[in-house]
Amino acid sequence: MPETPIVITMGDPSGVGAEVTVKALASLSAERRARYGVIGDRDTLARAMKTCGLDLPLADLGANAADDAIRVIHIPVDGLPGTFGTLSEACGEASFRYIERAVEMCRGGEAGCIVTAPINKAALNAAGHHYDGHTGMLAHLTGSKSSWMLLASPTLNVLHVSTHVSLKDAIGRATPERVLETIRTGHRHFRRLGLDHPRIAVAGINPHCGEGGLFGSEDDAQIAPAVEMARAEGIDVAGPIPADTVYHRANTGAFDLVIAQYHDQGHIPIKLIAFDTAVNVSLGLPIDRCSVDHGTAFDIAGTGRANHVNMLAALDYAGRLTARGRQHAPA
Repeated sequence: MPETPIVITMGDPSGVGAEVTVKALASLSAERRARYGVIGDRDTLARAMKTCGLDLPLADLGANAADDAIRVIHIPVDGLPGTFGTLSEACGEASFRYIERAVEMCRGGEAGCIVTAPINKAALNAAGHHYDGHTGMLAHLTGSKSSWMLLASPTLNVLHVSTHVSLKDAIGRATPERVLETIRTGHRHFRRLGLDHPRIAVAGINPHCGEGGLFGSEDDAQIAPAVEMARAEGIDVAGPIPADTVYHRANTGAFDLVIAQYHDQGHIPIKLIAFDTAVNVSLGLPIDRCSVDHGTAFDIAGTGRANHVNMLAALDYAGRLTARGRQHAPA
């Protein structure tokens, strides 16, 4: 067992998180499987394995275990429904506790990276944990002032200036300062992954980047100054570039990263191009975290139909991160 395993949080116990986790781990060699530990509910994992037709032993993380075992940190939570596909306050509480434990392990050096299975925001909030998702929760738990969502795929990578806010609020949040820090964050991350000079494109906000003010002045007033400041720092960045062309250019090799100004501007192209293989990565935190880029799928939870390809992609990305050493947020 490695000294610092990668830990997988099981996600909402009523969702597909347990299924995609056990399917992904079962597809690995025993040697690779031993690198991971699952933080979650042992009974739910056992039910998920039965649903998926799997028969692997479950063992406590850190204990002597059979070579083919799935290592588990069991977190007891009262009131779990014991069924899949059920919106439950107890499941929201469990989701939070799994993530809380994972953060504690990473902060304490007991784990090298967190891979998160999907949570249900309604269940999370019903349990009294009022976050817009994993990224905000992780920022709070680590005491981070800012965090960013990167969607990474083999041919297209998108980093968001803002995510879970209204479009109106997103435009207001795209200040020169925030856009500049987003560019810097993406530059640092891709240098960490081994690109000495990552090529970054910044998407505009308005159609045709405002067409010289004809369709709005935000691109000239908010985006262009940030790009110029980043260039002055030696970052290879272009923009603002109209959003209706920049993703095609990046996907065909012109850029390593696109800075998207708001949630749907970045999510729509990446999910069109790499729905099953895109990985959600949190940047700007003092710990490493990546995730599947899909939801709890209550409608198919418990059927064994959930596709684990995205979980495998997240596990692979976590391995890339740990191979490059622990992430440190800037002071």
